[in-house]
Amino acid sequence: MTQIPDLKTSFTQLIATPSISALEAEQDMSNQGVIDLLHTWFDDLGFQCKVQSVPNSRNKHNLIASFGTGSGGLLLAGHTDTVPFDEGRWSQDPFTLTEKDNRWYGLGTCDMKGFFALIIEALKDMPLEKFKRPLHILASADEETTMNGAKAFAEAKSISPDYAIIGEPTSLKPVYMHKGHLTQGIRVTGRSGHSSDPAKGLNAIEIMHQVMGQLLKLKQHLADNYREDAFSVPYPTMNFGHVHGGDAANRICGCCDLHIDIRPLPGLALEELEQLVLNYLEPISSQHPGSIQVAPLYPGSEPFADNAESSWSKLVAELSSSQPEVVNYATEAPYISKLGCQTLVLGPGSIEQAHQPDEFLDTAYLQQTVELLKQLIYHACIK
Repeated sequence: MTQIPDLKTSFTQLIATPSISALEAEQDMSNQGVIDLLHTWFDDLGFQCKVQSVPNSRNKHNLIASFGTGSGGLLLAGHTDTVPFDEGRWSQDPFTLTEKDNRWYGLGTCDMKGFFALIIEALKDMPLEKFKRPLHILASADEETTMNGAKAFAEAKSISPDYAIIGEPTSLKPVYMHKGHLTQGIRVTGRSGHSSDPAKGLNAIEIMHQVMGQLLKLKQHLADNYREDAFSVPYPTMNFGHVHGGDAANRICGCCDLHIDIRPLPGLALEELEQLVLNYLEPISSQHPGSIQVAPLYPGSEPFADNAESSWSKLVAELSSSQPEVVNYATEAPYISKLGCQTLVLGPGSIEQAHQPDEFLDTAYLQQTVELLKQLIYHACIK
């Protein structure tokens, strides 16, 4: 049996173990090193640990660590991966935990490998022998890209907790709802030719003009028919983020690309939204068969909604001294909630530090988080 490290040492080891997720193969890394650390620590605490390979990934794994058996209890979930870091924009090594001005700097301190170190710290003083219901820890893969880790775990339904906490950085405020995210690339393929004889070609820019007109109608349809006033922007948004076509003023444009970003509200699934895009573009596709292709730029994530008035939401609000709120970023919550558990997102640190150079966790969160985790575990697993 190895000795479970103190809090700063566990932070240091997790940050020193790179686990970057990227869609590009040259930047993507396995999370095996982080999984091995967590496996050792939870095993030493007496948890039963299972490591599961994640389908459609580059050597990525989930870890599920459980104390106790049966249904019910609590799931504490988080992801083991980080985003890539901006070379040259960090003031120190992103893989070295650096303490300065009451902050712990390092890639993953806030988003969100540090959450696992805080769970370990909380469990050291918990009376595990008094657990009446199980406690599960999920350490997932590829949240920053495909969310395939959480998707595979939810589909397997290997556990059935009553409650779940996803430890993303929310400043320790419970989050019960967020929007989804869909990005699509739309390509119009025309026929190039000399600009002096337009009839001999098919101008992709002109067709894209019609495409954008139809998408603007869809944008208005979404704003008119879907609304949730809890959000600061209470309707689904659509953004035209990139458009490019043509290569010379005297050539008929043969190809034009548009990239769009749509943020759906809960109640509007990605599959339904993708079909809406196709439906609105159908008149143009019928007029120019084969000229329009629509494809995701990268995997989307579903919107999420739990109940701010549920017993779990009210308890977590009381323990955290913060009312449940909504956010605009996406998490693994819509997939974790498929286990049938009341699900909230709550963790230390601010989302403002996530995905930024010099990512940090304010040390004021350390003891606050440990104490809050102890209370949550007590109410879900012991009381």
